[in-house]
Amino acid sequence: MYTAALLFSALLFGGMVLYSFGFAAFLLTTLPTDVARASIRRAFPYFYLFVLVVAGISAPLLWPFDRISALLMAFIAVTVIPTRQVLMPAINRATDEGEVARFKKLHGLSVVIGIAHIVINAYVLSRFI
Repeated sequence: MYTAALLFSALLFGGMVLYSFGFAAFLLTTLPTDVARASIRRAFPYFYLFVLVVAGISAPLLWPFDRISALLMAFIAVTVIPTRQVLMPAINRATDEGEVARFKKLHGLSVVIGIAHIVINAYVLSRFI
């Protein structure tokens, strides 16, 4: 179980970093802007679902070994739900309605949440050492 907890925690960290700093940046620099944005918009619900599922699996796997880490992973799983269900649609609406200032504010919030999730997960991984 310890190895599974480590692997799922590492999978979450790698997936979040790759998506946030690799996939999205790659699309925005290689595809026409409208195609890249549409692709990212379609991919985000799956990204958030990935975060929810993997953090949700990690939390109970960590519980017998490190309850603080388990609670932190549960925190990631719980906080990604409103991000996916409320914040992401609000960002899309702001984009669709041409509300640039609102988009920047909401997108900035989503970036802060994403970075916080990555930092929390990095801390969880550091506790394995």
